[in-house]
Amino acid sequence: MTPVFDPFTLPNGVTLPNRLVKAAMEENMAAAGQLPDHALFELYRRWSRGGVGLIITGNVMVHADALTGPGGVVLDQDSPLEPFRQWATAAKSGGARVWMQINHPGRQVRADMPGVAWAPSAVRVDTGKTSKMFAEPVAMSAAQITETVRRFAETARRAAEAGFDGVEIHAAHGYLLSQFLSPLANRRTDQWGGSLQNRARLLLDIVRAVRATDAPEFAVAVKLNSADFQRGGFDADDAAAVIAMLAPLGVDVVELSGGSYEAPAMTGQAGDDRTRAREAYFLTLAAELATTSPLPLMLTGGIVRRRVAEEVLAGGVDLVGMGTALAVDPDLPTTWRHEPEAAVELTPVRMKNKAIASAASMARVRQQLRRLGAGRPTRPTLNPTLALLQETALQRRALRRYRTWLTTRAALANSAH
Repeated sequence: MTPVFDPFTLPNGVTLPNRLVKAAMEENMAAAGQLPDHALFELYRRWSRGGVGLIITGNVMVHADALTGPGGVVLDQDSPLEPFRQWATAAKSGGARVWMQINHPGRQVRADMPGVAWAPSAVRVDTGKTSKMFAEPVAMSAAQITETVRRFAETARRAAEAGFDGVEIHAAHGYLLSQFLSPLANRRTDQWGGSLQNRARLLLDIVRAVRATDAPEFAVAVKLNSADFQRGGFDADDAAAVIAMLAPLGVDVVELSGGSYEAPAMTGQAGDDRTRAREAYFLTLAAELATTSPLPLMLTGGIVRRRVAEEVLAGGVDLVGMGTALAVDPDLPTTWRHEPEAAVELTPVRMKNKAIASAASMARVRQQLRRLGAGRPTRPTLNPTLALLQETALQRRALRRYRTWLTTRAALANSAH
């Protein structure tokens, strides 16, 4: 077995201190101006002290008019850079490296959010009875697609300027790039639709543009679904083909996850035997992909024990991503060095509606992140229904602030022209 504390050298020549990664979790903790502040700085200092070799931030939005939630952090051409410099410094303070996850939600935006709901095709998110919670999307024009490539490249360039060691381009979990990859969401008949090569075009163009703007030692990773867990959707064979397409483009790591809001496998809510059978939700699929992958792979999803992390590495995967475990116990990697059997416990959320169960699960995790950001101990026993109510109230306030900010920003931009 490959020990979890062995260093790992990326294709770009940069060495990570060990194989453990704090995987991205959507904090929704942005301060005024959709910027990181002291709460996020403190949270990331805790993770850096906790012993992981790499920290990947929660998703940072490339388009101010398109957020996964009203508390989302935005980094675009108009964002002040100093808060991001402080964020990078905090994340690296304990010896970890830090990558910024960059993302566009596409159609996965709430119906009550201002801004835009863009998608490859005008196909709404289908979560059954809760579908009306999501915006009605519009199909993107060629000009909007080109502008989106530019936005990703600009955010990556500014992340490097702020001191981040790399970026992870989010092409999983049903967000915009994942939507383009999926034949269920992408029904276009032009150069961005139809064949997998066409559906992958936007992702490949973004990777090329990001790589062109930054130095070789600046890491570029891609988060990809190993499968969508929906009949007729993006599957493991598609994932293998896309990894092969990414290999010549200077990608350093592909992180494998799975699911979307429609089939939330990433929170353990999908009804697929391959995700329920073990602690590492996507290990079976990842091990299959590792046999042919020309790029280093990282696996994320439900890992809470060192023994399982070692099993992941033994399966041919190079890096182990942990999210929820480190939200509950940020010091778990350090603990593993002298207590290999240590683990964290978080009771599964049992609700009939998978979309609501997923939201309650994420809300409970976010409450742990907020506690850590305030310098308080975590409370993993928090009732998920209560967590969802508390998070809903916080998001309501964040939505009012985001609306005001977006309106003010647009007014300033118009007056400048």
